[in-house]
Amino acid sequence: MRADELQRAGVQIVYGVSGLKTHAKICLVIRNEDGQLKRYCHLGTGNYNESTARLYTDISYLTSRPAYGADASLFFNAVTGRSKLTRFSKLVPAPTHMKPRLLELIAAEAKRAKNGEPASITAKINSLQDQQIIEALYQASKAGVKINLNIRGICCLKTTTLHKGRKEAKNIRVVSVIDRYLEHARIFSFHHGGSPLVFIASADWMTRNLDKRVELMIPVEDKPSRLQRQRQRLRHPQRRHLPPHPAQKRPKTLPHARTPPKTSPKSRQSPRPRTHHHLRTPHPKQLTAPPQQTNPHGHQPHATPAIPPKK
Repeated sequence: MRADELQRAGVQIVYGVSGLKTHAKICLVIRNEDGQLKRYCHLGTGNYNESTARLYTDISYLTSRPAYGADASLFFNAVTGRSKLTRFSKLVPAPTHMKPRLLELIAAEAKRAKNGEPASITAKINSLQDQQIIEALYQASKAGVKINLNIRGICCLKTTTLHKGRKEAKNIRVVSVIDRYLEHARIFSFHHGGSPLVFIASADWMTRNLDKRVELMIPVEDKPSRLQRQRQRLRHPQRRHLPPHPAQKRPKTLPHARTPPKTSPKSRQSPRPRTHHHLRTPHPKQLTAPPQQTNPHGHQPHATPAIPPKK
């Protein structure tokens, strides 16, 4: 419906490359300023969607640097069918160049670690599933690279903390942050010999993103926008806490949900087997009445809890 409305308003709609889903998030504005064309390029990790923008947390990058604007023009030419996705000056597109570039960056950190140099990789993504990327991370960890991963959803990499974990993952730390809003940003940071390389991207480290979609990985090169806060967030995600939402009030205790009276060892019933869950919810019967006690004299239990004998 909205596409028809845009077309009626005179907007030219292009649905992307045949056989590939266009998942990149990019906007290019070209202005005539003082007789010269100037490009403003906006690149991000989230969709241009007014609904998800209220629920997702994302990162965007707005720049007027000529190299980024030129790459953006080449990208739109490729998406509209006028050219092919080639190697750009700054932007790294998928499915042609993003995975090879990521593997190259991971291998470079592994090489530095083998030479005794500091090496680290920090990434915040939604999912990690691509087998080549996972194997490259294992090899980098084995070489001594410190790897910190913040993965909200699917993670097919096994750490040493899991049952039958991989020994190669001894230097890999994986956390998952679930907060008030959906964590949707993709941020990658490579130590790069003390001159960190920071990227944001529209793609997760999944085969469908890296091999079957049109995506973009964007280097953030200017020092004022080095994403220092984001990198700190990746290193210590557990230290960031949002205050409770005003609508989230402390639940009231039900008036009948009281603790059952203490009983003697003879009158205690055998403990009821429990199913182990992360969050244990009491059975409804436990909220309606206290457990019945067995009378030591052999009579049938009364409706009210038996009073334990005095010693």
